[in-house]
Amino acid sequence: MQDQNDKRFSSHNICTALLKSKVISGKQAQELLKREKKVAQFLFKQKTKNSGQPMTAEALKKTVSFVEVIEYLKIERLDTPGKLVDEDLIYQILAREWKKEFKKIDPLKLELNLVTGTIPKSFAMKHELLPLKVEEGKLIVATPNPFNYEAIKDVEMVSKLKIKTVVSSRSDINKLINEFFGFKYSIAAAEDLFASKGVDLGNLEQYVSITSSDELPSTDQHIVNAVNHLFSYAFDQKASDIHIEPKREICLVRMRIDGVLHTVYKLPKRLHNAVISRIKTLSRLDMAEKRRPQDGRIKLEKDKTEVEIRVSTIPVAFGEKVVMRLMDPDVLFQDLEALGFFKDEFERYKSLITMPFGIVLVTGPTGSGKSTTLYSSLRMLSSPEVNVTTVEDPIEMIHEEFNQIAVQPAIDVTFGSVLRNIMRQDPDIIMVGEIRDLETAQAAVQAALTGHLVLSTLHTNDSVSSIYRLLDLGIPPYLIHSSLNGIVAQRLVRKICPDCAQIIEMDAQDLAQLGLKLNKKGVIKLKHGKGCTKCRNTGYKGRTGIYEIMPYSEPLKELVSAQAGVEVLRKKARDEGLVLLRQNGIQKMLKGYTTYQEILRVTGDHG
Repeated sequence: MQDQNDKRFSSHNICTALLKSKVISGKQAQELLKREKKVAQFLFKQKTKNSGQPMTAEALKKTVSFVEVIEYLKIERLDTPGKLVDEDLIYQILAREWKKEFKKIDPLKLELNLVTGTIPKSFAMKHELLPLKVEEGKLIVATPNPFNYEAIKDVEMVSKLKIKTVVSSRSDINKLINEFFGFKYSIAAAEDLFASKGVDLGNLEQYVSITSSDELPSTDQHIVNAVNHLFSYAFDQKASDIHIEPKREICLVRMRIDGVLHTVYKLPKRLHNAVISRIKTLSRLDMAEKRRPQDGRIKLEKDKTEVEIRVSTIPVAFGEKVVMRLMDPDVLFQDLEALGFFKDEFERYKSLITMPFGIVLVTGPTGSGKSTTLYSSLRMLSSPEVNVTTVEDPIEMIHEEFNQIAVQPAIDVTFGSVLRNIMRQDPDIIMVGEIRDLETAQAAVQAALTGHLVLSTLHTNDSVSSIYRLLDLGIPPYLIHSSLNGIVAQRLVRKICPDCAQIIEMDAQDLAQLGLKLNKKGVIKLKHGKGCTKCRNTGYKGRTGIYEIMPYSEPLKELVSAQAGVEVLRKKARDEGLVLLRQNGIQKMLKGYTTYQEILRVTGDHG
């Protein structure tokens, strides 16, 4: 049986399967077989350099697989030039050969207790078996080797369930076994230390508060490991936020990925306080204060770059809830042109932010990418010749080239008071986190009138209504006219996954009825994501911006002075070339970047 297994995974058999699927050429197959031994020996030395393990033929075969050799050699796919033959593709092709189902594992859909409670870690690692879920009375188990019948039979006996095997890549399975069992061990060990139940002080349903003497210290190594795992898991999944929410019986951990919240873990409730205490320790918050909201920040290292995490705690019915926003510099500081501007839009936006003075407002709801636009703009504008100063609440991402000031209302350091003071600091460009009251608006206008470029945000739904928001705050029209350069409204839409994008046809009339007017007739070709392993079967991967850029022109100023309504102003702006958010989204949809469902979702009534 072992010989049969070895044959299935032999380099000759794998090359034959890849040739049959037309993924590599005969010449590439020969090259792979020719270089196999040398590469395998090199990878063996890399893997065992500190262990002193001798390089025997048997050890070489056990330590380095032919699949790893192919990945290392970065072979280009014959059927899709520009893409490489990777581990997932090889196992996908092998699964097809073996008439088995291939499954790319989505860690977000795994249940911690099922993965770790079915078989011991040592057994799972040795036989590379990962329980995924119970479906129709069968336990679905992922493995790179579905012919390991003895081990599969053992799992069947232990679980008392029929086993259905699916094929997954070896590295995915090993990584997830380590992560899930490591996290489970930390949680279980912490729970053992917290064995006596005690009273849940955070639960507002309790009538009596007594001092708890059995609170687990936040310095406990198991809690430290558990919290570290949450951070690394969030980075792996490219999450933007981590929510830790106390419920009556459990502590819920959710993560926001591409704008959508996913439940990741359900932890024992008794560990909630210890996890929160660990996060408070890292973010230097007051450990004893559990009744008032608090804000802090954590600085972590990820792939040798510093990542800021913004921490916010608030008391809810069953304890303290924590939300952590991951301020990844790769996301916040991007090349402006890569944010999603079309060429003409980019030129229009660039002309606004390169004026020597005046206010440029970026508007949109929370989570619409305003911070990314502002930070990316500042990075483009910053140079040794200019003094860039920011006033934020709180500072979202620390950047050495900017002079960043945090607002502290408790000691009367407000947007307005800081803005008045920084005029003496000789700034060229000022970024104000948000204009939310008359004092801040007046200070921003004053700064713009005295020869400074001011970038800021407003919470309005579109560009035109931002002018009326400034009027509502109490800024006179003549001051708006002399200080405002222009307004950008924006939203984030999910991008179609490039790995599973398909062309679909829709009638222009059907789209018009949905609210997407194209000024075309007949059938329109659009794209959508079918759903694949690379995008968790959502059909979307990553996000891009849609924009509405409105320079504040003389005709618009005249209409505002004449107290014209929003619709009159919007019509005039459109006559001058303003492309509304929905129209901009439609252009992105027609170019195949996103779907009509996304445009309708994010633009709502603002078309």
